[in-house]
Amino acid sequence: MPNMTIIQAAEHFGVSKEAIHNRVRRGSLSVVVVDGVKLVEVDSKAKATTQTRAKAQSRRVSHASDDKYYKLLEEQNAKLQDRVEKLEGETRTLRDQKEEMLVQERVKIEQIYKDKDEQLKNILSTISSQFMLNAPLVDEENEHLDAEIEVEEEKPKRALISLKKYLKEQGYSDKKRDKIKHRFKKRADKDERIIILGKKYYINPSKYDYKDLL
Repeated sequence: MPNMTIIQAAEHFGVSKEAIHNRVRRGSLSVVVVDGVKLVEVDSKAKATTQTRAKAQSRRVSHASDDKYYKLLEEQNAKLQDRVEKLEGETRTLRDQKEEMLVQERVKIEQIYKDKDEQLKNILSTISSQFMLNAPLVDEENEHLDAEIEVEEEKPKRALISLKKYLKEQGYSDKKRDKIKHRFKKRADKDERIIILGKKYYINPSKYDYKDLL
């Protein structure tokens, strides 16, 4: 059984010097004094026993830490899985809502175009009807649309004539023509005697009296 100083014994057992002093006081270690130096009697098997207990304790601590770590990982994994499933569900819901909105918008747009087409047809039909009722007989090669509409030969001649041509035939001066055209323009929208085709004004002198505008 070798004898060691306090420091050597502490290194041998892998503990502090205070731990060695405590063991000496408890009597678990014997002490001898050689040449005035306090030495500790150490059993060579004691270290192995202590180290074995330390290793066993270390393994138990390690296993406990590992178990705790794995348990923590499992809990986090479960939480992440739940989160993923929730996000996937929300994504599916948003995708379905988006598709439904797109379908609804497409239906609305199609209905709008359908309504517009119907309105356009009605407008064209109305314009066509008005044109057929009010339009004079026109020679397609005459760009001024100045042809006259003839009625029965026995009756006085009744025809539409463009305002421009009428004023020219009446011999009005340019200044006078401009004033008359201005008066016709102001009354055109609300005077049934004035017929508008394109940007031209037509009158029927044989049917109506235009003295108030001339």
